[in-house]
Amino acid sequence: MTAQDEFMRASDAFSWYQESDPAMRATIVAVAWLDRSPDWARLSARVKAATRLVPRLRQRVTEPPARIAVPRWETDEAFDMTWHLRRTTADSDAAVLELARIEAMTGFDRARPLWVYTLVEGLPDGRAALLMKLHHALTDGVGAVRLAPTLFDTVPEPEFTPHPEEPKNTHGGALVPASIVHTAGQLLDLAGQVVRAAGPTAWQVLRDPLGSVRTVVDTAQSIGRTVAPVTDIRSPVMRGRGLGRRLDVVSVALTDLKHAARTTGVTVNDAFLAGVTGGMRHYHHKHDAPVDELRVTMPISIREATDPLASNRITLMRFLVPVSEADPARRMRLIDTRAKAARNARSLRFTDAIAAGLDLLPTGFVGGMLKRVDFLASDVTGMPVEVYLAGAKVTAHAAFGPTMGCAANLTLMSYNGTCHVAANLDTAALPDSDVFIDCLRLGMDEVIAVGRD
Repeated sequence: MTAQDEFMRASDAFSWYQESDPAMRATIVAVAWLDRSPDWARLSARVKAATRLVPRLRQRVTEPPARIAVPRWETDEAFDMTWHLRRTTADSDAAVLELARIEAMTGFDRARPLWVYTLVEGLPDGRAALLMKLHHALTDGVGAVRLAPTLFDTVPEPEFTPHPEEPKNTHGGALVPASIVHTAGQLLDLAGQVVRAAGPTAWQVLRDPLGSVRTVVDTAQSIGRTVAPVTDIRSPVMRGRGLGRRLDVVSVALTDLKHAARTTGVTVNDAFLAGVTGGMRHYHHKHDAPVDELRVTMPISIREATDPLASNRITLMRFLVPVSEADPARRMRLIDTRAKAARNARSLRFTDAIAAGLDLLPTGFVGGMLKRVDFLASDVTGMPVEVYLAGAKVTAHAAFGPTMGCAANLTLMSYNGTCHVAANLDTAALPDSDVFIDCLRLGMDEVIAVGRD
């Protein structure tokens, strides 16, 4: 583990600090449904090997007092696998989602590494499920998919050699001095990055003085839009915020969603967002409260090939999406334009610098802004082929992302040709969650119909 990996990035620390507000917990709960119970001994050995291969899975967070520096990852010398790998029983898929809901609402034990896996057995027809609970500071959706080969296999009976070495605690020095030194260096480095990225070189100024000025102004405006305070909730209906959660899944064929996107000339993400906003449109009409636009937070991956598996490499972009547009094809094109602007924003390269600034603000102030965002939506390219867990075949895989103060988090993850839209709903904002799920399903069906027509 390098000195850089020893400490949290500013963006990871941001999600960690928000934990002081239970409504802002950054907990990811993924569910893998299985055709039968996996072999417990093999599963235990595989998970144990993963904790050796990925040292972060045996590390806990140590935090300097009063936020004088970023938190540090430190090996848990008392690591106990039985705390992190558990087994229980349930009699239905609804009971599995209820267990996932409880996990999503429950905070982590901060004295231990930030993950818990629970095998759920006893489902009808001998089926089972694996609940995987992780903190967002530990990894993001793309990182979790890249971690999958440490646990899942493409064949039922793979050749498997356990990783032989135990992770070692490589942190250097006492927590507070080391964290201060690291944070100071990180801030200086971020400042340098901002100057180099935002400011044109002398040669650029000589060649194109007006263009150089526009570059600086455009960059400043992009950063300003990214950090601008959110002062209002756009939805006239989804206004409450609380601690209750409802989890459900809406599934569609990946080929259908791709065909709708190709037919309209947009991306799969645009088609997915159009399905979500279509659901939002129907939901608001059912409440006689039509709305023109809603504010969405969309995670954008900034992960590079050299980034470690267990790491969080996303930035959160907020923008308005059309809801009142009834034509799903036109809505897809409108979303495409706005999503492209977010994905190409100049502020993306300053993600850590922005997060470092937000980390200095009171948690309540930042959380108050996030709670005024209407919903969060993200899509993750999952495993494209059928995989197995200790001999059991995975039949479906969904990931419930945290609401982070929004009324709902809608996360699409593909698996073996099927897209599972996992809905994590704040029941204070959506007390009639069954109605919302029906509307979401209707919105996705409208988008898919575009490709079929």
